[in-house]
Amino acid sequence: MFLLPFGVVLISILLGARLGGVGLGVMGGLGLVILSFGFHIEPTAPPVDVLLMIASVVTATSSLQAAGGIEYLVGLSERFLRAHPSRITFYGPLVAYLFTFLIGTGHIAYSILPVIAEVARRTGVRPERPLSVAVIASQQAITASPISAATVALLSMTAPLGVDLFYICLVAIPSTLIGILCASLVMSRWGADIAPDLEGLELNPLSHAPLAPTLAARGSTVLFLSAVLCIVVLGAFPSLRPCWDGEPLKMTALIETSMLTVGALILLMFRVSGERVSEMTIFRAGMTAVIAIFGIAWLGDSFFTHYKEELREIIQETVLLYPWLFAGALFGFSMLLFSQAATVRALMPLGIHLGLPTASLIGMFPAVNGFFVLPNYPTLIAAVQFDATKTTRIGRYVINHSFLVPGLVATTVSVAMGLLLSRWVF
Repeated sequence: MFLLPFGVVLISILLGARLGGVGLGVMGGLGLVILSFGFHIEPTAPPVDVLLMIASVVTATSSLQAAGGIEYLVGLSERFLRAHPSRITFYGPLVAYLFTFLIGTGHIAYSILPVIAEVARRTGVRPERPLSVAVIASQQAITASPISAATVALLSMTAPLGVDLFYICLVAIPSTLIGILCASLVMSRWGADIAPDLEGLELNPLSHAPLAPTLAARGSTVLFLSAVLCIVVLGAFPSLRPCWDGEPLKMTALIETSMLTVGALILLMFRVSGERVSEMTIFRAGMTAVIAIFGIAWLGDSFFTHYKEELREIIQETVLLYPWLFAGALFGFSMLLFSQAATVRALMPLGIHLGLPTASLIGMFPAVNGFFVLPNYPTLIAAVQFDATKTTRIGRYVINHSFLVPGLVATTVSVAMGLLLSRWVF
Protein backbone atom coordinates (compact mmCIF):
# COMPACT_ATOMS: atom_id res chain seq x y z
CA MET A 1 0.00 0.00 0.00
CA PHE A 2 2.98 2.30 0.34
CA LEU A 3 3.81 2.46 -3.37
CA LEU A 4 0.33 3.41 -4.61
CA PRO A 5 -0.01 6.52 -2.37
CA PHE A 6 3.55 7.48 -3.25
CA GLY A 7 2.58 7.24 -6.90
CA VAL A 8 -0.31 9.61 -6.23
CA VAL A 9 2.13 12.11 -4.69
CA LEU A 10 4.53 11.88 -7.64
CA ILE A 11 1.79 12.20 -10.25
CA SER A 12 0.36 15.22 -8.42
CA ILE A 13 3.80 16.86 -8.44
CA LEU A 14 4.45 16.12 -12.10
CA LEU A 15 1.04 17.32 -13.26
CA GLY A 16 1.25 20.40 -11.01
CA ALA A 17 4.67 21.31 -12.39
CA ARG A 18 3.35 20.88 -15.92
CA LEU A 19 0.36 23.14 -15.23
CA GLY A 20 2.62 25.83 -13.71
CA GLY A 21 1.57 28.78 -11.57
CA VAL A 22 -0.97 27.68 -8.97
CA GLY A 23 -0.96 24.23 -10.60
CA LEU A 24 1.20 22.74 -7.85
CA GLY A 25 -1.19 24.02 -5.21
CA VAL A 26 -4.41 22.74 -6.74
CA MET A 27 -2.88 19.39 -7.72
CA GLY A 28 -1.59 19.05 -4.17
CA GLY A 29 -5.13 19.51 -2.92
CA LEU A 30 -6.46 16.94 -5.40
CA GLY A 31 -3.76 14.48 -4.41
CA LEU A 32 -4.62 14.94 -0.74
CA VAL A 33 -8.29 14.20 -1.43
CA ILE A 34 -7.29 10.97 -3.18
CA LEU A 35 -5.03 9.97 -0.27
CA SER A 36 -7.73 10.78 2.28
CA PHE A 37 -10.71 9.08 0.61
CA GLY A 38 -8.87 6.41 -1.35
CA PHE A 39 -6.20 5.33 1.16
CA HIS A 40 -7.60 6.63 4.46
CA ILE A 41 -4.57 8.88 5.12
CA GLU A 42 -5.41 11.61 7.61
CA PRO A 43 -4.39 15.12 6.48
CA THR A 44 -1.99 16.89 8.80
CA ALA A 45 -2.44 20.51 9.82
CA PRO A 46 -1.77 22.84 6.86
CA PRO A 47 1.50 24.83 7.06
CA VAL A 48 -0.21 28.03 8.21
CA ASP A 49 2.83 29.70 9.80
CA VAL A 50 4.92 29.25 6.67
CA LEU A 51 2.17 30.61 4.44
CA LEU A 52 1.62 33.65 6.66
CA MET A 53 5.34 34.41 6.79
CA ILE A 54 5.58 34.24 3.01
CA ALA A 55 2.48 36.43 2.61
CA SER A 56 3.88 39.06 4.98
CA VAL A 57 7.25 39.16 3.19
CA VAL A 58 5.55 39.41 -0.20
CA THR A 59 3.43 42.30 1.10
CA ALA A 60 6.51 44.19 2.30
CA THR A 61 8.52 43.65 -0.89
CA SER A 62 5.53 44.59 -3.04
CA SER A 63 5.16 47.80 -1.02
CA LEU A 64 8.83 48.50 -1.68
CA GLN A 65 8.28 47.94 -5.40
CA ALA A 66 5.22 50.20 -5.43
CA ALA A 67 7.22 52.99 -3.77
CA GLY A 68 9.99 52.77 -6.38
CA GLY A 69 12.53 51.08 -4.11
CA ILE A 70 13.19 48.16 -6.45
CA GLU A 71 13.83 50.51 -9.37
CA TYR A 72 16.18 52.53 -7.15
CA LEU A 73 18.19 49.40 -6.27
CA VAL A 74 18.35 48.43 -9.94
CA GLY A 75 19.75 51.85 -10.81
CA LEU A 76 22.48 51.52 -8.18
CA SER A 77 23.47 48.07 -9.38
CA GLU A 78 23.50 49.16 -13.03
CA ARG A 79 25.86 52.01 -12.19
CA PHE A 80 28.16 49.62 -10.33
CA LEU A 81 28.28 47.03 -13.13
CA ARG A 82 28.98 49.63 -15.80
CA ALA A 83 31.88 50.93 -13.72
CA HIS A 84 33.53 47.45 -13.67
CA PRO A 85 32.76 45.87 -17.05
CA SER A 86 35.83 43.61 -17.20
CA ARG A 87 34.76 41.83 -14.00
CA ILE A 88 31.17 41.24 -15.11
CA THR A 89 31.49 37.43 -14.84
CA PHE A 90 32.10 37.80 -11.10
CA TYR A 91 30.27 41.02 -10.23
CA GLY A 92 27.12 40.27 -12.25
CA PRO A 93 26.30 37.06 -10.33
CA LEU A 94 27.18 38.74 -7.01
CA VAL A 95 24.74 41.57 -7.74
CA ALA A 96 22.04 39.03 -8.66
CA TYR A 97 22.82 37.18 -5.43
CA LEU A 98 22.61 40.37 -3.36
CA PHE A 99 19.31 41.40 -4.93
CA THR A 100 17.72 38.04 -4.19
CA PHE A 101 19.23 37.94 -0.70
CA LEU A 102 17.71 41.31 0.19
CA ILE A 103 14.32 40.94 -1.51
CA GLY A 104 13.75 37.22 -0.86
CA THR A 105 12.67 36.18 -4.37
CA GLY A 106 14.73 35.02 -7.33
CA HIS A 107 12.35 36.70 -9.75
CA ILE A 108 14.06 40.00 -8.94
CA ALA A 109 16.80 38.78 -11.33
CA TYR A 110 14.66 39.85 -14.29
CA SER A 111 15.57 43.45 -13.53
CA ILE A 112 19.32 42.93 -13.60
CA LEU A 113 19.79 40.28 -16.35
CA PRO A 114 19.41 42.76 -19.25
CA VAL A 115 22.08 44.99 -17.72
CA ILE A 116 24.48 42.05 -17.32
CA ALA A 117 23.88 40.95 -20.92
CA GLU A 118 24.54 44.40 -22.34
CA VAL A 119 27.63 45.17 -20.26
CA ALA A 120 29.16 41.81 -21.24
CA ARG A 121 28.38 42.30 -24.93
CA ARG A 122 29.83 45.80 -25.04
CA THR A 123 32.99 44.65 -23.25
CA GLY A 124 33.56 41.59 -25.42
CA VAL A 125 32.94 39.12 -22.61
CA ARG A 126 30.92 36.10 -23.69
CA PRO A 127 27.47 36.91 -22.21
CA GLU A 128 26.85 33.25 -21.45
CA ARG A 129 29.44 33.42 -18.67
CA PRO A 130 27.90 36.04 -16.37
CA LEU A 131 24.28 35.36 -17.37
CA SER A 132 24.40 31.63 -16.60
CA VAL A 133 26.01 32.15 -13.20
CA ALA A 134 23.73 35.11 -12.37
CA VAL A 135 20.65 32.92 -12.82
CA ILE A 136 22.16 30.25 -10.57
CA ALA A 137 23.15 32.94 -8.05
CA SER A 138 19.56 34.17 -7.88
CA GLN A 139 18.53 30.61 -6.95
CA GLN A 140 21.33 29.94 -4.46
CA ALA A 141 20.64 33.22 -2.65
CA ILE A 142 17.13 31.99 -1.82
CA THR A 143 18.70 29.49 0.57
CA ALA A 144 20.70 32.27 2.24
CA SER A 145 18.10 35.05 2.43
CA PRO A 146 16.62 35.45 5.93
CA ILE A 147 13.24 36.41 4.45
CA SER A 148 12.87 33.93 1.58
CA ALA A 149 10.02 31.42 1.58
CA ALA A 150 12.48 28.51 1.68
CA THR A 151 14.36 29.86 4.70
CA VAL A 152 11.24 30.61 6.72
CA ALA A 153 9.93 27.13 5.86
CA LEU A 154 13.15 25.57 7.18
CA LEU A 155 13.06 27.84 10.23
CA SER A 156 9.55 26.70 11.12
CA MET A 157 10.90 23.13 11.39
CA THR A 158 14.26 23.77 13.05
CA ALA A 159 13.13 26.36 15.63
CA PRO A 160 11.48 23.68 17.83
CA LEU A 161 14.82 21.82 17.68
CA GLY A 162 16.67 24.85 19.05
CA VAL A 163 18.12 26.10 15.76
CA ASP A 164 17.28 29.74 15.08
CA LEU A 165 17.53 31.94 12.00
CA PHE A 166 20.98 33.23 12.90
CA TYR A 167 22.53 29.76 12.74
CA ILE A 168 20.86 28.95 9.44
CA CYS A 169 22.27 32.14 7.90
CA LEU A 170 25.67 31.54 9.49
CA VAL A 171 25.97 28.33 7.48
CA ALA A 172 23.97 29.19 4.35
CA ILE A 173 25.41 32.60 3.47
CA PRO A 174 29.14 31.71 3.27
CA SER A 175 28.51 28.29 1.72
CA THR A 176 26.33 29.64 -1.13
CA LEU A 177 28.65 32.59 -1.73
CA ILE A 178 31.63 30.25 -2.06
CA GLY A 179 29.58 28.08 -4.41
CA ILE A 180 28.76 31.04 -6.65
CA LEU A 181 32.35 32.27 -6.70
CA CYS A 182 33.54 28.80 -7.73
CA ALA A 183 30.92 28.70 -10.51
CA SER A 184 32.04 32.15 -11.71
CA LEU A 185 35.65 30.98 -11.72
CA VAL A 186 34.79 27.92 -13.81
CA MET A 187 32.70 29.96 -16.25
CA SER A 188 35.25 32.80 -16.54
CA ARG A 189 37.11 30.76 -19.18
CA TRP A 190 34.07 29.06 -20.67
CA GLY A 191 33.73 29.29 -24.44
CA ALA A 192 35.28 31.79 -26.82
CA ASP A 193 35.25 35.55 -26.31
CA ILE A 194 33.24 37.75 -28.62
CA ALA A 195 34.22 40.95 -30.37
CA PRO A 196 33.32 44.07 -28.35
CA ASP A 197 30.21 45.72 -29.80
CA LEU A 198 30.58 49.40 -28.99
CA GLU A 199 28.38 50.90 -31.65
CA GLY A 200 24.99 50.35 -33.12
CA LEU A 201 23.53 48.57 -30.12
CA GLU A 202 20.00 49.27 -29.01
CA LEU A 203 19.94 49.89 -25.31
CA ASN A 204 17.51 47.80 -23.31
CA PRO A 205 14.85 49.71 -21.34
CA LEU A 206 16.89 49.62 -18.16
CA SER A 207 19.93 51.11 -19.86
CA HIS A 208 18.62 54.61 -20.36
CA ALA A 209 19.81 57.33 -18.05
CA PRO A 210 17.95 56.67 -14.78
CA LEU A 211 15.66 59.27 -13.32
CA ALA A 212 16.70 60.95 -10.09
CA PRO A 213 15.48 58.69 -7.25
CA THR A 214 12.49 60.02 -5.38
CA LEU A 215 12.26 60.43 -1.63
CA ALA A 216 9.81 57.53 -1.58
CA ALA A 217 12.25 55.25 -3.43
CA ARG A 218 15.16 56.04 -1.13
CA GLY A 219 13.10 56.09 2.05
CA SER A 220 11.27 52.83 1.36
CA THR A 221 14.58 51.12 0.60
CA VAL A 222 16.08 52.27 3.89
CA LEU A 223 12.98 51.13 5.79
CA PHE A 224 12.94 47.72 4.13
CA LEU A 225 16.65 47.01 4.60
CA SER A 226 16.42 48.18 8.22
CA ALA A 227 13.62 45.69 8.82
CA VAL A 228 15.68 42.85 7.33
CA LEU A 229 18.64 43.83 9.51
CA CYS A 230 16.44 43.94 12.61
CA ILE A 231 15.13 40.44 11.89
CA VAL A 232 18.68 39.07 11.61
CA VAL A 233 19.89 40.86 14.77
CA LEU A 234 16.86 39.84 16.86
CA GLY A 235 17.22 36.31 15.53
CA ALA A 236 20.84 36.25 16.69
CA PHE A 237 20.08 37.69 20.12
CA PRO A 238 16.80 36.27 21.51
CA SER A 239 17.27 38.28 24.72
CA LEU A 240 16.38 41.44 22.78
CA ARG A 241 12.89 40.13 22.00
CA PRO A 242 9.95 40.52 24.39
CA CYS A 243 9.38 37.48 26.59
CA TRP A 244 6.33 35.78 28.07
CA ASP A 245 6.77 33.11 30.74
CA GLY A 246 10.48 33.08 29.98
CA GLU A 247 9.96 32.38 26.26
CA PRO A 248 11.05 35.05 23.73
CA LEU A 249 8.84 36.11 20.84
CA LYS A 250 8.90 33.38 18.20
CA MET A 251 10.79 34.07 14.99
CA THR A 252 7.71 33.30 12.93
CA ALA A 253 5.78 36.06 14.66
CA LEU A 254 8.80 38.39 14.51
CA ILE A 255 9.14 38.00 10.73
CA GLU A 256 5.42 38.39 10.14
CA THR A 257 5.01 41.49 12.28
CA SER A 258 8.24 43.11 11.04
CA MET A 259 7.32 42.70 7.39
CA LEU A 260 3.74 43.86 7.86
CA THR A 261 5.02 46.85 9.84
CA VAL A 262 7.49 47.94 7.18
CA GLY A 263 4.73 47.60 4.59
CA ALA A 264 2.46 49.79 6.70
CA LEU A 265 5.18 52.42 7.19
CA ILE A 266 5.89 52.58 3.45
CA LEU A 267 2.19 53.07 2.69
CA LEU A 268 1.70 55.70 5.40
CA MET A 269 4.92 57.68 5.04
CA PHE A 270 5.12 57.78 1.25
CA ARG A 271 1.41 57.78 0.38
CA VAL A 272 1.48 54.53 -1.56
CA SER A 273 -1.93 53.11 -2.43
CA GLY A 274 -2.73 49.70 -0.99
CA GLU A 275 -4.42 48.79 -4.28
CA ARG A 276 -1.22 49.58 -6.15
CA VAL A 277 0.71 47.15 -3.94
CA SER A 278 -1.57 44.29 -4.96
CA GLU A 279 -0.93 45.13 -8.64
CA MET A 280 2.86 44.67 -8.38
CA THR A 281 4.58 41.79 -10.18
CA ILE A 282 6.23 40.64 -6.94
CA PHE A 283 2.82 40.45 -5.25
CA ARG A 284 1.34 38.31 -8.03
CA ALA A 285 4.34 35.98 -8.15
CA GLY A 286 4.48 35.73 -4.36
CA MET A 287 0.83 34.91 -3.87
CA THR A 288 1.06 32.32 -6.62
CA ALA A 289 3.90 30.74 -4.63
CA VAL A 290 1.73 30.76 -1.48
CA ILE A 291 -0.96 28.68 -3.20
CA ALA A 292 1.62 26.34 -4.75
CA ILE A 293 3.31 25.72 -1.40
CA PHE A 294 -0.04 25.39 0.40
CA GLY A 295 -1.23 22.42 -1.66
CA ILE A 296 1.97 20.54 -2.39
CA ALA A 297 3.47 20.99 1.09
CA TRP A 298 0.24 19.82 2.74
CA LEU A 299 0.17 16.76 0.48
CA GLY A 300 3.82 15.87 1.14
CA ASP A 301 3.60 16.45 4.88
CA SER A 302 0.48 14.27 5.18
CA PHE A 303 2.07 11.44 3.21
CA PHE A 304 5.41 11.44 5.04
CA THR A 305 3.75 11.75 8.46
CA HIS A 306 1.47 8.78 7.77
CA TYR A 307 4.31 6.56 6.54
CA LYS A 308 7.13 7.91 8.68
CA GLU A 309 7.72 4.64 10.53
CA GLU A 310 7.78 2.57 7.34
CA LEU A 311 10.13 5.05 5.68
CA ARG A 312 12.38 5.09 8.72
CA GLU A 313 12.71 1.30 8.66
CA ILE A 314 13.41 1.23 4.93
CA ILE A 315 16.04 3.94 4.57
CA GLN A 316 17.15 5.17 8.00
CA GLU A 317 20.28 3.04 8.26
CA THR A 318 21.46 3.90 4.75
CA VAL A 319 20.77 7.63 5.11
CA LEU A 320 22.48 7.85 8.49
CA LEU A 321 25.57 6.12 7.08
CA TYR A 322 25.57 8.25 3.90
CA PRO A 323 23.82 11.57 4.68
CA TRP A 324 24.70 12.95 1.26
CA LEU A 325 22.07 10.62 -0.20
CA PHE A 326 19.41 12.77 1.44
CA ALA A 327 20.96 15.81 -0.23
CA GLY A 328 20.53 13.95 -3.51
CA ALA A 329 16.86 13.38 -2.68
CA LEU A 330 16.40 17.11 -2.00
CA PHE A 331 18.07 17.91 -5.32
CA GLY A 332 15.90 15.44 -7.21
CA PHE A 333 12.65 16.62 -5.66
CA SER A 334 13.47 20.25 -6.39
CA MET A 335 13.87 19.34 -10.06
CA LEU A 336 10.23 18.26 -10.03
CA LEU A 337 8.76 20.91 -7.74
CA PHE A 338 10.51 24.00 -9.19
CA SER A 339 10.38 25.57 -5.73
CA GLN A 340 12.90 25.58 -2.92
CA ALA A 341 10.22 26.25 -0.30
CA ALA A 342 7.93 23.49 -1.56
CA THR A 343 10.87 21.06 -1.56
CA VAL A 344 11.75 22.01 2.02
CA ARG A 345 8.17 21.57 3.17
CA ALA A 346 7.75 18.28 1.32
CA LEU A 347 11.01 16.52 2.24
CA MET A 348 12.73 18.10 5.25
CA PRO A 349 10.19 16.61 7.71
CA LEU A 350 11.30 13.19 6.48
CA GLY A 351 14.91 14.03 7.30
CA ILE A 352 13.86 15.05 10.79
CA HIS A 353 11.78 11.87 11.24
CA LEU A 354 14.74 9.76 10.10
CA GLY A 355 16.88 11.25 12.85
CA LEU A 356 19.36 13.05 10.64
CA PRO A 357 21.34 15.63 12.63
CA THR A 358 19.84 19.11 12.34
CA ALA A 359 23.30 20.45 11.49
CA SER A 360 23.46 18.12 8.48
CA LEU A 361 20.01 19.15 7.27
CA ILE A 362 21.02 22.81 7.38
CA GLY A 363 24.26 22.02 5.57
CA MET A 364 22.26 20.27 2.83
CA PHE A 365 19.86 23.18 2.49
CA PRO A 366 21.39 24.49 -0.82
CA ALA A 367 20.61 21.10 -2.42
CA VAL A 368 17.02 22.29 -2.94
CA ASN A 369 18.27 24.44 -5.85
CA GLY A 370 18.10 21.68 -8.46
CA PHE A 371 15.44 23.09 -10.76
CA PHE A 372 18.03 24.51 -13.17
CA VAL A 373 18.52 20.99 -14.60
CA LEU A 374 15.32 21.14 -16.67
CA PRO A 375 15.58 24.49 -18.47
CA ASN A 376 11.98 25.65 -18.27
CA TYR A 377 12.17 27.91 -15.23
CA PRO A 378 11.29 31.55 -16.09
CA THR A 379 14.63 33.12 -15.10
CA LEU A 380 16.53 30.64 -17.28
CA ILE A 381 14.32 31.37 -20.26
CA ALA A 382 14.64 35.12 -19.64
CA ALA A 383 18.45 34.93 -19.63
CA VAL A 384 18.41 33.14 -22.98
CA GLN A 385 16.13 35.81 -24.43
CA PHE A 386 18.22 38.72 -23.11
CA ASP A 387 21.42 37.42 -24.77
CA ALA A 388 21.40 38.91 -28.28
CA THR A 389 24.63 37.02 -29.14
CA LYS A 390 22.84 33.67 -28.56
CA THR A 391 25.78 32.28 -26.59
CA THR A 392 23.39 31.59 -23.70
CA ARG A 393 21.28 28.77 -25.05
CA ILE A 394 19.38 25.56 -24.55
CA GLY A 395 21.03 22.72 -26.45
CA ARG A 396 19.58 20.28 -28.93
CA TYR A 397 19.21 17.63 -26.23
CA VAL A 398 17.51 20.08 -23.82
CA ILE A 399 19.61 19.12 -20.81
CA ASN A 400 22.86 20.34 -22.42
CA HIS A 401 22.18 24.01 -21.72
CA SER A 402 24.25 26.95 -20.51
CA PHE A 403 23.13 26.68 -16.87
CA LEU A 404 23.97 23.03 -16.20
CA VAL A 405 27.69 23.38 -15.46
CA PRO A 406 27.51 26.49 -13.22
CA GLY A 407 24.45 25.04 -11.48
CA LEU A 408 26.13 21.74 -10.69
CA VAL A 409 29.34 23.46 -9.55
CA ALA A 410 27.54 25.98 -7.33
CA THR A 411 25.20 23.41 -5.76
CA THR A 412 27.89 20.79 -5.14
CA VAL A 413 30.31 23.30 -3.60
CA SER A 414 27.55 24.95 -1.54
CA VAL A 415 26.37 21.65 -0.06
CA ALA A 416 29.94 20.49 0.64
CA MET A 417 30.79 23.80 2.33
CA GLY A 418 27.45 23.77 4.15
CA LEU A 419 28.11 20.34 5.64
CA LEU A 420 31.61 21.43 6.64
CA LEU A 421 30.51 24.73 8.18
CA SER A 422 27.57 23.16 10.00
CA ARG A 423 29.98 20.94 11.94
CA TRP A 424 31.88 24.02 13.06
CA VAL A 425 28.80 26.11 13.86
CA PHE A 426 27.03 23.38 15.79
